[in-house]
Amino acid sequence: QVQLRESGGGLVQAGGSLKLSCETSERTLSTYNMGWFRQAPGKEREFVARISWSRSNILYADSVKGRFTISRDNAKNTLYLQMNNLKPDDTAVYSCAATPTFFNWSSAYWGQGTQVTVSS
Repeated sequence: QVQLRESGGGLVQAGGSLKLSCETSERTLSTYNMGWFRQAPGKEREFVARISWSRSNILYADSVKGRFTISRDNAKNTLYLQMNNLKPDDTAVYSCAATPTFFNWSSAYWGQGTQVTVSS
């Protein structure tokens, strides 16, 4: 069972920045494709960004493109999400996911999530 742990969430004013991290002790995670998702109160979970194990395949949701940057350090078994120019609509619980398949999230491992709150 792969365990993922997110950190870095918090309260920030609109226009501010946060950097989320997703750590695991699993060395095999360096071969997993990974992603960030978020879920706001009363809404369904939505895709934010994804990155392949080799970093060659990166995709962002239109709502965060140009503001968020996904990255990973395979040597540290850590996934990151740099979030700049945050907006109140970015308020949500952010979760990371890891899958050994080609971004098939139905078979992914998930973290518990970290809360991000953006005040106006």
